[in-house]
Amino acid sequence: MLKKAKADFESKPDDQKPDDQTSNLTQGILDSSRQIWLAGLGAFATARREGPKLFESLVKQGESVEAKTRDATAQAASAARDAAMTKAKEMQAMAGGTWDKLEQVFEERVARALGRLGVYSAADMERLTERVNALSEAVNELLKTRGRESASGKTARRGVKSGTKTSARKPQANKTGKRRARSSQQA
Repeated sequence: MLKKAKADFESKPDDQKPDDQTSNLTQGILDSSRQIWLAGLGAFATARREGPKLFESLVKQGESVEAKTRDATAQAASAARDAAMTKAKEMQAMAGGTWDKLEQVFEERVARALGRLGVYSAADMERLTERVNALSEAVNELLKTRGRESASGKTARRGVKSGTKTSARKPQANKTGKRRARSSQQA
């Protein structure tokens, strides 16, 4: 408004009296100042009248924004927690694999050292146990087979001739240290 009054003042020709020009300029400034004052009073009255309504409206908007912010924060925290848990599981798996490898290397080195000292390993003991079990079964089968043969009378008597006795002595050594076999005829 003030610019308009100044523009009007400058646009007038110089032939008008300077007092008229000054009074027009002063009047324009006063009118502009009054309009500014009235606009301020109107804004104050509007704010006073609609202030509580505006305040309540702003509170509702703030609550809405706060709820959205909390949801977004909760989702971000949940995503961060899930990512951290996933990373922790990956690290735990990597560490577990490393410990398993370390344990395996340690066991292999201990087994090699024990092998150099002549200590049998668990695998050696298992193989030996299996062999002993197999031999026991074979001996039992052999005993069963011989028991059946002697019970049926099919076995021939060895070392017994009709009416003669065999010597149960061990062969004696001669002067050269060699043992000579005694035959049943020398007895």
